[in-house]
Amino acid sequence: MLQIAFLLDILKYTVAGIGVVYVAFYLFKPYLDKSEGIQLLELKRTISNQTLPLRLQAYERVVLFIERVNPASLLIRLNGSANTAAELQAIIINEIRNEFQHNIAQQIYVSIKVWAVVKRVKEDTISVVNNAVKALPPDTTALQLSKTILIHLSKLPDNPYDMALSLIRQDMEELF
Repeated sequence: MLQIAFLLDILKYTVAGIGVVYVAFYLFKPYLDKSEGIQLLELKRTISNQTLPLRLQAYERVVLFIERVNPASLLIRLNGSANTAAELQAIIINEIRNEFQHNIAQQIYVSIKVWAVVKRVKEDTISVVNNAVKALPPDTTALQLSKTILIHLSKLPDNPYDMALSLIRQDMEELF
């Protein structure tokens, strides 16, 4: 009988101890959750303060890329470096691909939407150049190719490069 009473006492104390731990846990849980939330916010703020300059620099580089592959500036920069349309086409496409490769790491710091715009600008610019070459006779000069590309772009209702820059500015404004 004594053993049963002893076991019942152990069981009562065990259940009471578990109850006390259970109540204490639920009393301190909101405090622990709040403390964890504050630490998480501090971590995010620290990371944001460190990455914001990198993100801004990436947006600057993306804008510079779009300006550099814009045929209006690209053709001026490459003027005189080719005699035939085929030579100029190869130089332009090589220049665009080199610029893109030079800026490929920026995709880490810009949004998915902005990077999609950058890739689209690259692909569309190459497509415009290739289509302009196809529309001209094989013995066309580089100057005639340049004129054809610029005429094609001037006929578009909206300048795709300005539209891309506008989308990038909108995305950048969301950072602030």
